[in-house]
Parts: sequence; C-alpha cells; structure tokens
Amino acid sequence: MTNTKEIQAIDSAHYMHPFTDHKSLAAKGSRIITKADNVYIWDSEGHKIFDAMSGLWCVNVGYGRKELVDAACKQMTELPFYNSFFQTTNVPAVKLAEKIISLAGDNYSHVFFGSSGSESNDTNVRMVRHYWATLGQPERTFIISRKNAYHGSTMVGSSLGGMGGMHAQGGVIPGIEHIEQPYHYGLAPDEDRDAFGLRAASWLEEKILEVGAEKVAAFIGEPVQGAGGVIIPPQTYWPEIQRICDKYGILLICDEVICGFGRLGAWFGSQRMGAKPDLMTFAKGVSSGYIPLGGVVVGKRVAQVLIEQGGEFNHGYTYSGHPTACAVALANLEIIEREDLVNQVRYETGPYLAQKYAELAKHPLVGGAETFGLVAGFVLMKNKEEHVHFDESLEVGMICRGHCFANGLIMRAVGDRMIIAPPLVTTKAQIDEMIGLIYLCLDATLADLKRLGVM
Repeated sequence: MTNTKEIQAIDSAHYMHPFTDHKSLAAKGSRIITKADNVYIWDSEGHKIFDAMSGLWCVNVGYGRKELVDAACKQMTELPFYNSFFQTTNVPAVKLAEKIISLAGDNYSHVFFGSSGSESNDTNVRMVRHYWATLGQPERTFIISRKNAYHGSTMVGSSLGGMGGMHAQGGVIPGIEHIEQPYHYGLAPDEDRDAFGLRAASWLEEKILEVGAEKVAAFIGEPVQGAGGVIIPPQTYWPEIQRICDKYGILLICDEVICGFGRLGAWFGSQRMGAKPDLMTFAKGVSSGYIPLGGVVVGKRVAQVLIEQGGEFNHGYTYSGHPTACAVALANLEIIEREDLVNQVRYETGPYLAQKYAELAKHPLVGGAETFGLVAGFVLMKNKEEHVHFDESLEVGMICRGHCFANGLIMRAVGDRMIIAPPLVTTKAQIDEMIGLIYLCLDATLADLKRLGVM
C-alpha cells in the first residue's frame, strides 16, 4: 500500500511539476494517483474519482485497455526502439502514417512524427518557413495565432499560444502575431452569434493587411480552444477563416492536439468546422495518452514542395516514429474504429451531453454553458442575467474545483470557467453520474459564496 505522506515528502523534495506553484503545493502535498479503470481513477487514500478531463484531454478510449498494453509489450519485445535517421524506418511508424492519412482525407499525403503537441508545433514553424523559402519567398515568416490559444509550452509553442502568463516568463519569439479569440459569450453576448463569427474571422484579414500579406506564412488555431476554456467558435467562423487564408494564399494550420481522434465527433475537428488546413498538429488522443506520441499531418500542397524541391529538411527528433509509441497508437485507433466511438460521440453521447448541459444552465451560478462533442464548459457568474462576473481575486473557479476534488470529480478551472472533456467511452449513464456530481459541487460553491456574503 502506498505511504501517502512518504511519497508526498519525496515529491516535494525532488519532483518539479508542470504549471505549479511549488511552495503552495508543498504546503498541502500532492494528490497521488495509484490506479485507473474506464473513466475512473483512484488516489493513494482509496478515493474513487470520475476523471472528466480524460487525464489531460487524452485518454480517449479510457483506462485499463489491455490491447494497448499488449501492443506495447509485443513491440518492445521485437524492436523497442530505433531511430528514423540514417535513411531507416520501422513497420509501426509506416503503418501508422498510412492509417492517419486514410483518416485525414484526400488533402493529405504525409505524417511527420514527434513525441508531443508542443514538439509538433515547433515542427510546424520550421516546416512552413522552409516551405516559403523553398518557393523563393523567404520573407514569409510571420505566423498569426490567437489570444488565449494554447499550442504547447516549448519556447515556440508558448509563443504561438496566447497565454499572457506564459509570455511573461520567457517572452515571445520574433515573427508571431496574435488576434482576438472568437469567444462570443465573453466578448459580445448580445450580438448575433453568426454575425460575430464573421466579425471575429475578419480580425485575421485585418492582421494580415497590417503585417503585410507578403510576410505572412500561416495562421494557426485550435478548432475548439481547449486549455483556454473550451471556447467554441460560431459555425460561421472557420469557413470564413478558410476563405481568408485562400484569398491571401497563406497556409492554414489546425492544432488538433485536443480535438483530433474523435473528441468532436469526427476524426479531426476541422472536418466538422468547414476548414481544410494545410497542416494538422496531433498528439494526446492518437495513443490515448498511454505513451507519448505527436506529429504533424502534412497536406499535399506542402509535402510536394518539400519533397520535390526542398532538399534536406534539417529538423527531427530522436523519438520521431518511435516504434513502440506507433504500435500503441495503431492499437488505439483500432479500438476507436471497432467500437465506433467517433459516431457514438457525434450522434449519441455528444448530443446527450449537450442536452444535460442545457439543463445545467438553470443553476444560478452557470452562464454560457455550451458543448461540442465531448468537450464542454460554462462560466461561474455572479449575475448571469446582467452578465456580471465575480471579482477575479475571489478565485471562484478554484473554490468550485476544490469541491469537485472533494466529491470525486476531476473538473478543470480556467479562471472562473469550468471545463470537462471526458473519455470517448463515457456512457449516457456515466454522463448522468458526472452531471450529478457537477450539480453537487455547484451547490457547495454557491453555499460558500453565500457564507462569504458574495451572493
């Protein structure tokens, strides 16, 4: 049995966590997760917790899938690792590339592998700049992104992203510009949603003209912004973004790290958004997080130039096309196909979650509740009728998150925005269970706010 206090002490002494105030963490001690199955995890104290965040947006097929363990074991016995340098390859990487292209569609031909979404967005920057230089337009280096976007935490990834806190610690690399996000509820709740979508897309054209179209290499965006708080754009937004990119001939990159492999009820989120990106970043759901893997799906427009004209592409990673990671990903995609999880999300559990979230909006604290597939979010509001937010200093989202942990639910707080992304295997009965826990935590949060005299 795990000695909680002992592990917490060692953790505090030696383990630096990502995105963590370590002084605060040391004062209370880490929660130690010891096992998992289906949509549940257990901590070292034996508490069962509904993981409504799929680990970190990634455990699409749920925990405890023996097929993935077996795939890793078999591959590690045969060929645990070899690199893709030296003009070599391996069978799982080749088969996985072929499989991903078959799911992505006719617009694509190649896959470049890495180990994470952050690495893969670094690849995107190198690739698009090399693409334009090969075409004799080396001045096309600028990449336009969005505020509140998340594209990883490497230097390039954090620069592409629009998180001010990350920019404050290390700055932003040259050649990255940001436009406002398409957050209807937060920016213009009284405006017609479709009209707002078109207006939000127009900010891209304004930025292109400001920078100079001849200097812009690409625009990057998540189909649905994830870590920024599940920001779901109006349906008019992405088709207009595509039109603007086509008009100026710039490359379109969709960061599918969170949205890819079924999360939105399609193999890739852009397939539901009316966009045909030139490059798609992937990670997380490709292996359901069982083993690190990421990459870029490369469109024919880019691949043809790089392969036929580009010479050597001076970029890559030790673990590009890692055979064990690729073998696990192949087994993972087989599960998603066999259990028809993409269509289940699109036509069954996704609509059911949307129905339940519509009901959740009746709670006095809940504003802006919306879903897309199996992602969802709402804002904790002081007065949603008059669109009054809580004072940020109250950290109401963290109060609510604390009640979630205490009542056996993982629900993420992004400021006062509460978000979920449950595993794709989540059933309707489990959605009912999850919604019941959310209600419980909302009521507890409301009671706290009343005791504080805030409500």
